[in-house]
Amino acid sequence: MSAIEESQPPRAGRLPRNARRRQLLDAALSVFVAQGYHAAAMDDIADKAGVSKPVLYQHFPGKRDLYLALLDESAASLMEAVRSAMSATDDNKERVRATVAAYYEFVEDKTGAFRLVFESDLIGEPEVRDRLEAVERQCAEIAAEVIASDTGLPDAEARLLGAGLAGIAQVTARTWAANGEPLPREQAIDLVASLAWRGIRGFPRTDEH
Repeated sequence: MSAIEESQPPRAGRLPRNARRRQLLDAALSVFVAQGYHAAAMDDIADKAGVSKPVLYQHFPGKRDLYLALLDESAASLMEAVRSAMSATDDNKERVRATVAAYYEFVEDKTGAFRLVFESDLIGEPEVRDRLEAVERQCAEIAAEVIASDTGLPDAEARLLGAGLAGIAQVTARTWAANGEPLPREQAIDLVASLAWRGIRGFPRTDEH
């Protein structure tokens, strides 16, 4: 057996359809994160998954379909994390920290899925751009709903504050990751949450008016 043959993953046996789809998505994510969309090839993804190209095409008609499926999945994961952070407690200070933590945990995920949401090399494509704008807007709106309910601020003001909180969390998390995680995650989260809370706490809860 040649060195090339030894380095290739064994071809996978039959799996239930859902398990095979999961396997293919995981392989595609690894390839897209490592190579970017344009450099990645379906051959690379099939090899990574240990399947033939016909098997890959049975599940996904093309590379773009794979990418969009992963983008939708990653975006949904982030939105659910932000929603959980906001609903986990009635303490606004803890909500702020939990929201910041959601972004740091998303960025720290070793799969690198955050790169599809925050660093996509297909941002110029309308169907990708629309998805990215939607996840940004929806994360801000999740925060804005709680802010509006607690403070009685008009919707427009609450949405702006929600976008501000999401923006601070996203940008600092990406900067932290890009710089090689120079601080322990919890310390970084505390630092950024403290900054955000100092601004948001200036808007008292409705029941404190």
